[in-house]
Amino acid sequence: MQSTVNAIGVNRERFLDELMELLRIPSVSADSKYSSDVRKAAAFIEQKLKEAGADKTEICSTQGHPVVYGEKIINPSLPVILVYGHYDVQPPDPLELWSSPPFEPVIRDEKIYARGACDDKGQIYAHIKAFELMMKHGELPCNVKFLIEGEEEVGSSNLGDFVRANRQKLSADIILISDTAIIANDIPSVTVGLRGLSYVEVEVTGPNRDLHSGVFGGAVANPINALCEMIASLKDKHSRITIPGFYDDVCELIPEERKAMAEAPFNTGAYKQELGIRDVRGEDGYTTPERASIRPTLDVNGIWGGYTGEGSKTVLPSKAFAKISMRLVPDQSSDKITSLFKKHFESIAPPGVTVQVRAHHGGNPVVTPSTSLAFMAAGMAMEKTFGKKPIPSRSGGSIPIVALFEKELGLKSVLMGFGLDTDDFHSPNEHFGVFNYLKAIETIPWFYFYFSELQKKDKHPGVSA
Repeated sequence: MQSTVNAIGVNRERFLDELMELLRIPSVSADSKYSSDVRKAAAFIEQKLKEAGADKTEICSTQGHPVVYGEKIINPSLPVILVYGHYDVQPPDPLELWSSPPFEPVIRDEKIYARGACDDKGQIYAHIKAFELMMKHGELPCNVKFLIEGEEEVGSSNLGDFVRANRQKLSADIILISDTAIIANDIPSVTVGLRGLSYVEVEVTGPNRDLHSGVFGGAVANPINALCEMIASLKDKHSRITIPGFYDDVCELIPEERKAMAEAPFNTGAYKQELGIRDVRGEDGYTTPERASIRPTLDVNGIWGGYTGEGSKTVLPSKAFAKISMRLVPDQSSDKITSLFKKHFESIAPPGVTVQVRAHHGGNPVVTPSTSLAFMAAGMAMEKTFGKKPIPSRSGGSIPIVALFEKELGLKSVLMGFGLDTDDFHSPNEHFGVFNYLKAIETIPWFYFYFSELQKKDKHPGVSA
């Protein structure tokens, strides 16, 4: 692997320039006006896989945005690593909060600022560049397949059908994903758990049209007021979610597991300062890291209704809306929680309004094994490049496809990410450290090497890894 690693410095500027080119493509999967840009990003990825040395590349159509597939099979008897990632990005709004335009990437203070820089273009492109270097220097130790989708940010709604229709094509020994974070640049970590997700939109309707708030105010239910009251009732004074049955299936961590989590360094003061908040808040009885990883949540992601333009308009609105997400933990089911939410939210509607709940997308929580060969390989690779053994950590985010991969392909995933929780993914001024991008390119080849060696040793116990 040493020739591959040595070549990173020589190619540094080119690797950065190519990532910047990808980041200029506004591949927002949630907004149809960007559909041509999503396809453009898919074409870019496919071309770069081909240039890197993939024998077979293709852009595969789905009912939504396309999937990019590529492979390099050097010897059918060798292990196969299936690399998963996504080239679509979150909407950039609100644009006025960006220090520089979201699709005009810039490097400031050794950080790449652009929408998608960390989530997930920077991380998946690091895989393509690592593969390119291994191919160029003849150091690819196993077979590799790439599955890079364009709908992760909208729930991977069509990827399940694609996976089920292509089980043989996607057959592998392990799935490698870099769409998560490390604790800090001097504290590497490998993610061993992800929360699930239930995402819904609610609509509250009062009168059949907008009304004059002076003539009708006080006599007719205001949907915005009603919606706010209903949302406020979804948590009690201890920040516990009040939906009946919500916690029934929650898998509680034993004290030893919570103690192990607490070994990861965390500074509450620095956390508050970084976020510009006066204090932390969350479910009683749990620390901030626990609240953000091993406990379920309910949050309003957007709320609107009535008049929000410039100046004033004294209107009593006909409708009010909100988007609500619930992060789930083992052993909660996304479908079950969505059903419980719908039933409860409809039941608490006050007189004078009607309620409609629409499910958007979701996914089940996962815990990946920390005793697998792949996890061991990830730990060895990170220790090799970061100089210290990584800490197992649980992420508060969700990657719904991980549970689907296990169900449909029978494959476990190893979550070896290189971002930081402070990289503002999904927020204005998203960024990805130049250090992190290059460190990913350096570490990925070592994962290939150690995984291949461990697989060889597992199949032939007399062989040393």
